[in-house]
Amino acid sequence: MQITIQLKLQLTKEQTQWLKETSKEYIRLVNQVVADWVGGSQVKHSSRTVSAALPSAVKNQALQNAKSVYRKIIKTNIPTILRKPVCIWNNQNWKLKDGVISFPLWIEGKSKRVAVPVKITEYQEKKLIGKTGTLRITEKSRKWIAQIAVSGLETGLSGTGVMGIDLGLKVPAVAVTDTGKTKFFGNGRQNKYMKRKNRSKRRKLGKLKKLSAIRKLNNKEQRWMKDQDHKVSRQIINMAIQEKVGVIRLEKLSGIRQTARTSRKNEKNLHSWSFYRLSQFLEYKAALAGIRIEYVDPKYTSQKCPKCGSLNKVKDRDYQCGCGYHTHRDRLGALNIMHAPVADGNSLSA
Repeated sequence: MQITIQLKLQLTKEQTQWLKETSKEYIRLVNQVVADWVGGSQVKHSSRTVSAALPSAVKNQALQNAKSVYRKIIKTNIPTILRKPVCIWNNQNWKLKDGVISFPLWIEGKSKRVAVPVKITEYQEKKLIGKTGTLRITEKSRKWIAQIAVSGLETGLSGTGVMGIDLGLKVPAVAVTDTGKTKFFGNGRQNKYMKRKNRSKRRKLGKLKKLSAIRKLNNKEQRWMKDQDHKVSRQIINMAIQEKVGVIRLEKLSGIRQTARTSRKNEKNLHSWSFYRLSQFLEYKAALAGIRIEYVDPKYTSQKCPKCGSLNKVKDRDYQCGCGYHTHRDRLGALNIMHAPVADGNSLSA
């Protein structure tokens, strides 16, 4: 399992210019080498044979990148030209220490090492301890981002317990373990308010024909939603680790928008919320913790009584059965998901 840690670089104006020039030269070299090979050239390029204003280590990485692009072209028969400025360093050519990342750039005809402060969280620092992967620096929304590939699992964290998770709108996620521990995650009311607020803003901007402002607002909303999914998934995995869970079971997502319990006034929120993204975040975070993900058949998970097996319709948020059993309806879904058969008889490993 491999994840990417993203760090925002705090560059000076001078460093920004150096990085722009190096990135453009990197892309130019990759495209040039690929064009040579596509044109039938049999030359075996090396850092000595190619001419580029790049440190030798970066030249070698560009050649490796060119091989990857060329293989893709041969396989798909689709011409590929890289356009977005980017630069890559292997794990031996960069260092991160005390919140400062250092790497070589081509400056005034020479290879020089620059040191750049980065914004890094405690969680990111923990993930990077003792691990160094490929460093990729690119520009996103006029900000330079360092992307570090990290592989490997956190061993010794998985257990033998089972957890069921029910996803929804009013309650984004409810988790129940086989020991009976239950926890509700996220704030559905806040999510609904934010989406309603942004829809209102878009209508006003649409009347004023401010398309650029609408795009910026959409990007901001998507970032906020993604952040909520990250926080919820992290809280769930932390609970799973604490409760020694080895398997997490989720509802099979196909058809969830047709089967999800919601009212007419919540339909807009239903079709704009990404259940898939939250499940993907749970998958990769679970994999890092050594926890397996399984998807189950969601049939009758919101109606079946765990005690007697009878089917009952839910009234509001409370589930009641004739046998005397009662619970919160979202907790009921998580309980039934935990015991439901795996979809198609196959478990999906995280």
